[in-house]
Amino acid sequence: MRTRGTITHRLRSRLAALSALAMGAALAVAIPAPASAAARVDNPYVGATAYVNPDWSAKAAAEPGGSAIADEPGFVWMDRIAAIEGSAEAMSLREHLDTALDQGANLFQVVIYDLPGRDCAALASNGELGPTELGRYKDEYIDPISEILADPAYANLRIVTIIEPDSLPNLVTNAGGSAGSTEACATMKANGNYEKGVGYALHTLGAIPNVYNYVDAAHHGWLGWDSNFVPAAQEFKKAATSEGATVSDVTGFIVNTANYSALKEPNFTVGDTVNGTQVRQSKWIDWNYYVDELSFAKALRTELVSQGFASNIGMLIDTARNGWGGSHRPAGPGPQTSVDAYIDGGRIDRRIHAGNWCNQSGAGIGERPTAAPEPGIDAYVWAKPPGESDGNSAPIDNDEGKGFDRMCDPTYTGNGRNGNNLTGALPNSPLAGHWFSAQFQELVRNAYPPLDGTPGGGTDTQAPTAPTGLTVTAKTSGSVSLSWTASTDDTGVTGYDVFRGGAKVGSTTTTSYTDTGLTASTAYSYTVKAKDAAGNVSSASGALSATTSAGGGTGTGALKAQYKNTDSSATDNQIRMGLQLVNTGSTAVDLSTVKVRYWFTPEAGASTFGTSCDYAVIGCGNLTHGVKTAGSAAGASHYLEVGFGSGTLAAGASTGEMQLRLNKSDWSNFNEADDYSRSTTTSYADAPKIGVYVTGALSWGTAP
Repeated sequence: MRTRGTITHRLRSRLAALSALAMGAALAVAIPAPASAAARVDNPYVGATAYVNPDWSAKAAAEPGGSAIADEPGFVWMDRIAAIEGSAEAMSLREHLDTALDQGANLFQVVIYDLPGRDCAALASNGELGPTELGRYKDEYIDPISEILADPAYANLRIVTIIEPDSLPNLVTNAGGSAGSTEACATMKANGNYEKGVGYALHTLGAIPNVYNYVDAAHHGWLGWDSNFVPAAQEFKKAATSEGATVSDVTGFIVNTANYSALKEPNFTVGDTVNGTQVRQSKWIDWNYYVDELSFAKALRTELVSQGFASNIGMLIDTARNGWGGSHRPAGPGPQTSVDAYIDGGRIDRRIHAGNWCNQSGAGIGERPTAAPEPGIDAYVWAKPPGESDGNSAPIDNDEGKGFDRMCDPTYTGNGRNGNNLTGALPNSPLAGHWFSAQFQELVRNAYPPLDGTPGGGTDTQAPTAPTGLTVTAKTSGSVSLSWTASTDDTGVTGYDVFRGGAKVGSTTTTSYTDTGLTASTAYSYTVKAKDAAGNVSSASGALSATTSAGGGTGTGALKAQYKNTDSSATDNQIRMGLQLVNTGSTAVDLSTVKVRYWFTPEAGASTFGTSCDYAVIGCGNLTHGVKTAGSAAGASHYLEVGFGSGTLAAGASTGEMQLRLNKSDWSNFNEADDYSRSTTTSYADAPKIGVYVTGALSWGTAP
């Protein structure tokens, strides 16, 4: 029923005149006869001539190398009420539709994106409507759009909508109890306005015969875990049957909207093992069941059908920015020295962490828009127009309701949603949706498959100089801190990759890095490489050997941890505790740099964990928490790590009580009696076997 075919498109006389200033010769391909609106099709992309947005096309064509993709079709974003009527800088929705008719297109793609309390987990894409303004969403946003799309003048256009990126997935993962939860998401889950808004949009737009609704379904690095996968499908079903909507109003779903997850990871599968260890245990995959978007999209489609959606629903995958080409693209699998070396050495997606989403350094244009590329996949599409910023890297005053999200700041060391890693974001970025020339040029250089006329990348082929002066600045029993002399480059160094034993362990935009989670009294070899915006990578620095301190090394900083045992049984299925930090120094401490570690052993049973904050004086929403492996020390093979999203702890002050607990995913029992950090005290006391780390260095406690 679905056949493979490139989505055809061309610019007719009106658009050709508009774009000729940079595009040169107009596109010339055969255009099939537009389908009648009455002849509704199973896959709107097959045989379609898709609209090319001239606003975006002109900007793309004006960039170096941009003419190679300036005629590609993409989605028009209706990201606020004013976008419907347009402005001096951007066409209105009706003008876009009229231009589509002038082009001879019979497929028009539009993103519906203005829910109340929009994107409760990312400030950069916050919207104009408050959490309770569902009435305005219906009356001032959806209804006017519906009236325009229903105009008989556009009856021969197949109109594809993406319904509200990031909304429903946030209710699954960020609305309470997890490291990535926010109060804003909890509010939207409680008031139901995401579900009601999506349902109203599906019902209202789905009543138009030539509209094809696709609901946003996040990406594999968001919903690929057991704890998220089925609950997400159930959440989608709930929204699709709200406010008069039914599953028949849903043509399909889209994954990877505006994201960077690789379409395919050719160098490994989720079932691979290295020396008997599953690759799912690697830091990158982190027990996810999917390693790329294609496998995730197909599996999610099957689950959605089982939840009651139509058996012929199709999936879209946004491939605008997930090509990951350039000189840094791995040529094959990584070394089999460990699961982390194997995955990090071979993965196509070169982000520091799969939770990083803002203006990612090193990304490239992905597969061009293509109809029916795989069974069950309606199309590869460009939902996020390449060159439009994900968010601003520093605060910018604006009247668009868009905030400053630290995930767009390349110097930010992260939060629970990205494992407290650097963001990997490009510097000097503008507001979300605004043109970002540097990003566009990097996407073109790193395109995969390479773009016509730019084989293998762009014109910058000069690599930075190798870092020099690599030295150890600090070490503990579980960490090594490094620094080096900055490299130079003809266009500028954008960052450094740090390697331990030949395997990449992290990246930084500064000339220092702390490697954590190491084993006491163990020698490690380090090298560092510099990289630039074109993806050119320097040769390695000279190797440096560093040996961690013996176990039992003790921190001597100003912070101290206090603990009380809130768990009356040492052999039940949870570990519970109360913690608090006290600043014994004379200056305030930036809590975003602080991590607290409670070491334990899980014994038998599952090797994945759930963690919870039951109460905190400073608010559970200000804490991050998760379990990490720590080696083989007695009583300390794992540790619960607690972090702080922001704030400071004044001299002499305490955080106050933080009540925490953890469990194995199969809820099997622990035996806490031999756990390194456990004490039987039931009132707060100094805890020398709980570690407090500041910027990766042990500040309090004795490490195992």
